[in-house]
Amino acid sequence: MRLDINYHLSPITHQRKLPSDKTVNHRTLPLSPQGAEVILGNIIEPQQLVIPVEPSPATMFGPRAACLLSETGPLWVSDTGHHRLLGWQNLPTRDSQPADWVIGQPDFYHEGQNAKSIPGRATLSVPTGICACGEGLAVADAWNHRVLIWKNLPEDNNVPADLVLGQVNFTDNEPNRGSQQASACTMHWPYGVFYHQGRLFIADTGNRRVLIWHQLPTENGQPADLVLGQPDMISRNENGGGSPTAASMRWCHDITLWGENLVVSDAGNHRIMIWQGIPTENNTPCAVVLGQKSFDFVEMNQGVYLPSDSSLSMPYGVDVAGDWLVVADTANSRLLGWRKPESILSLQNVVADGLGGQINFQSKGENRNFGLPKRDSLNWCYGIKICGNTAVIADSGNNRILLWQFNNS
Repeated sequence: MRLDINYHLSPITHQRKLPSDKTVNHRTLPLSPQGAEVILGNIIEPQQLVIPVEPSPATMFGPRAACLLSETGPLWVSDTGHHRLLGWQNLPTRDSQPADWVIGQPDFYHEGQNAKSIPGRATLSVPTGICACGEGLAVADAWNHRVLIWKNLPEDNNVPADLVLGQVNFTDNEPNRGSQQASACTMHWPYGVFYHQGRLFIADTGNRRVLIWHQLPTENGQPADLVLGQPDMISRNENGGGSPTAASMRWCHDITLWGENLVVSDAGNHRIMIWQGIPTENNTPCAVVLGQKSFDFVEMNQGVYLPSDSSLSMPYGVDVAGDWLVVADTANSRLLGWRKPESILSLQNVVADGLGGQINFQSKGENRNFGLPKRDSLNWCYGIKICGNTAVIADSGNNRILLWQFNNS
């Protein structure tokens, strides 16, 4: 079972040698072989047919993302299907540990978009990406077509946000503010947020673009400074209105930095886009893609039914741990990892260095064999964020969050 929310769907000669099948199937990510140390959410038992999804302090419905602010906490989770954020003051240490705080609902036992009322400073409608933002927190409030920013980390229930982007106030929630065109101030289904050294990046997914603010915004609805994926701030067509290129996007979802290099997951084109450095001009083409043979080829699993160690299918989440770039290869229900090379350009067409969630690179079944969830299995994993030695995985189809040891040394 998964939460269905709008599933839209020059060669480099220096490549790593493709290993034999036996070697391919045993290249693993440095995840604990025992599986997740802690599972948040309701753990299904063998006698159960479905996982309960009624809201409570310990249950979730299709969580899309999570953010561990430090190695000891706090932890914030976008409980997407329940239209709320769940917060743990400290890093949870036991399975199904109840959350300490909730934002977006009057209590832990209610659900509904915008708490079944009008949008406000502490309501949510399909919250997705979540990240530390300066001293505070940023959340992509996708179906309110906005991003909420707290200047300081919330430490209680329903702490109101301080700033909104994408809308002029906290009560409006029309896509692109009711216009058929985008602008530097508007959003349509923003799903990803990322903050780094003063810069704010937003995956404005429904407008098929990434927006960048050179400094953290200080005013509601403040316009972005830069756009990637579109030729200008008003365009919003899929792949820029033409065929896929090194600059275009179809369904961008998550953002990170790998060293000094910008990384964006382009789920709709089944690829990961990587730039050399951080672009300084609109519509800058990326330098390399992972998951596809070339910039203009965008087939799921490279046009083959079964995946491989170099293909992707709807990769939504991405993050970095040490030298590792880790991708949540969502529709293949697995994690793939690449180690950073000396030159980013040498990554084109290379195979992944590590695998998690499946027994081999050719497998893609949910929970490996379409069985019950296991401590080391995945079902439409949407989010991956790594803090210290803890990988926080939004295992959306299993309605849970995995806290899994990741040895990035």
